[in-house]
Amino acid sequence: MLAATSPLFDVYAQLPLEPVSGEGVYLRTAEGRNILDLYGGHAVACLGFGHPRVVEALARQAKKLTFQTNAVPLEVRERAAARLLSFAPEGFARVFFVNSGAEANENALRLAFIGSDRHKVVAVEHGFHGRSSAAAAVSFGAREKWYAFPQTPFEVHFVPRNDATALASAIDADTAAVIVEPVQGMAGAFELEPRFLKAMREACNATEALLIFDEVQCGVGRTGFGFAAERCGVLPDILTTAKSLAAGFPVGAVMANEAAASRAGRGSLGTTFGGGPMACALVETVIDTIETENLLENVRTLSERIRSTCCVGPVKHIRGAGFLLGLECNRPAAEVRDALLTRDILVGTSTDINVVRLMPPLTLEAEHVAALAGALTEL
Repeated sequence: MLAATSPLFDVYAQLPLEPVSGEGVYLRTAEGRNILDLYGGHAVACLGFGHPRVVEALARQAKKLTFQTNAVPLEVRERAAARLLSFAPEGFARVFFVNSGAEANENALRLAFIGSDRHKVVAVEHGFHGRSSAAAAVSFGAREKWYAFPQTPFEVHFVPRNDATALASAIDADTAAVIVEPVQGMAGAFELEPRFLKAMREACNATEALLIFDEVQCGVGRTGFGFAAERCGVLPDILTTAKSLAAGFPVGAVMANEAAASRAGRGSLGTTFGGGPMACALVETVIDTIETENLLENVRTLSERIRSTCCVGPVKHIRGAGFLLGLECNRPAAEVRDALLTRDILVGTSTDINVVRLMPPLTLEAEHVAALAGALTEL
């Protein structure tokens, strides 16, 4: 384990587990334990660990070019953007690559204000969008708990989940954008109702506000669809994603329709590392692998199996979508997480104190679901 006195900032509560390697859906510790990882590095390890296509893509691109600035064109960047647009719902025209989900949301919000004299963003209660200044401003509870900046860069109005009446009252001529996670991740895999999201789309149309879907956690196949926008049947103006997009390599993306993208002129957005060749090579690889290995169907099938077999032991209800699931428990989620870890299964918690979060690799198999169900039965 790590030394008692670390040179790192002491800002993370850490589990008593130090992985030294990974293979497939398993983590291996120095002591030789094999841990079934149903947390996926916080929904990042979408292809598990050591996937041959990922390893080969990294090695191949590293031999060619590890990095170059956005001031020069790169074929691999163009290919990655085109591949991402082909995987996304029809209607997006442009991609801006960044480094993380927070950065993607920060730039999406900036895009909404470019050329506008509006001063407000509408967000949904319990949503989480990142820790940078604008993204954190629209994260529910951040101002009270950890925001730290003396003021937000714009006015924020939060509306209750699935409350179409409150939504209609909040979105007006002063609203530059509405931002929402179709499936709220940190809140414990809470899927918003399609009718609520459709009402959001209609209100944005009526007021000419931009609709931003934050699919940083729920995108890239995690719901059993390319993106949750397909699942709910609502097309936003801007869609952000990250986490699973490069199977562990840092990358995020902003996708926008032509009208929204046209707001960004040269110099209005920028990033040093975003759109680097290593990340872009993996974006292509991840999407190709999801499609050629039929992983969307795998997610849909095994998600239903989790729902039908894992509502046992402390679990009284299962919510969410695909492989972003919340196990509602009859005791604190941290207790269930710790008990599962003693049985060599790693899961996550959430801001809902009684909800365990599952975010496994899309390569999960039926035997792994059976292992989870068996362990839960013993708790």
